[in-house]
Amino acid sequence: MNTILVRLVLVAVVLGALAGCGTSGNTGQTGTESAGGAATSAPAAGAGATKITIGAYSTPREAFGKIIPLFQKSWKDQTGEDVTFEQSYLGSGAQSRAIVDGFDADVAALSLEADITRIQDAKLITHDWKTAKYGGMMSDSVVAFAVRPGNPKGIKDWADLAKPGIEVITPNPKTSGGAQWNIMALYGAAYRGSVTGVPKGDEAAAKEFLKQVLKNVSVMDKGARESITTFEKGVGDVAITYENEVLVAQQAGEKMDLVIPPSTILIENPVALVDSYVDKHGNRKAVEAFINFLFTPEAQKIFAETGLRSVDESVAKEMASRYPPVQDLFTIKEFGGWGEVASKYFSDTGIYSVAIAEVQK
Repeated sequence: MNTILVRLVLVAVVLGALAGCGTSGNTGQTGTESAGGAATSAPAAGAGATKITIGAYSTPREAFGKIIPLFQKSWKDQTGEDVTFEQSYLGSGAQSRAIVDGFDADVAALSLEADITRIQDAKLITHDWKTAKYGGMMSDSVVAFAVRPGNPKGIKDWADLAKPGIEVITPNPKTSGGAQWNIMALYGAAYRGSVTGVPKGDEAAAKEFLKQVLKNVSVMDKGARESITTFEKGVGDVAITYENEVLVAQQAGEKMDLVIPPSTILIENPVALVDSYVDKHGNRKAVEAFINFLFTPEAQKIFAETGLRSVDESVAKEMASRYPPVQDLFTIKEFGGWGEVASKYFSDTGIYSVAIAEVQK
């Protein structure tokens, strides 16, 4: 497990650099920013144009790349005004902390509710963001596996990840919301009795199974996108990841297969307006319109076309052939919701934190 320790040190260095800058997106340019922090140039904003800054987790980058131009046209048609965007993409936890630490994003589009809650607890989000359509969840996905072409190791279920000699990669839960979904999918499937040898409802056995899989983890990157990139470079037999990360990679020509385990968790991705920064920028009308646009069938179809499951029932039905049903699909609510899960599983004394500490001894 020395590799994990090295990767975690590197993550800490990267995050320290980001914190020193105060923001990963405050470059003074309007355009699309990479996860590494370098913004690409874009046409300069016209006189009086409104700017919207997005702080997002890495997964919806492709979808936003298609949705934003549609919104810009819609906004121009409705108001006669131009709107430009600045975008920053990081692991969800890292992005959430960057926003709390001063990155003045107008829109927080993150992997999990707990990362929005962190911003809310910092008094930067002051409205009830859950009153938005679909409870403020802009997209769904499921935790799945990326495996090598032809699945040479025969990986079909969670139990296969604990077998000797299987090299697993998954992001770091301290920086990645996707990683926390991965852990809850793994642990949850075991706790529900869907892993061979783990009795249903046996917390001790589920914890032990979690440790067995963690022993096989060789790399923990800072985010879901970085993790799948590591897998693309030939590291690992299996990557625990979002379903859509595999679909996007396949669309880009990467050679990997998708495996959806029979038991897995429904990933729900929130979006929220960050009141303090919106008030600072005076762009509330445009930001509210953009967030509402994300819930339209037009935008929801783009999410579905770029690998994310739509929260719009009509779009989900239309795209059903791309997203097979899961045999045993459970939600975070089964474990008390993210408010309870963040403490019980990911605090310093939480189930995951204790398990990874014991594995690294």
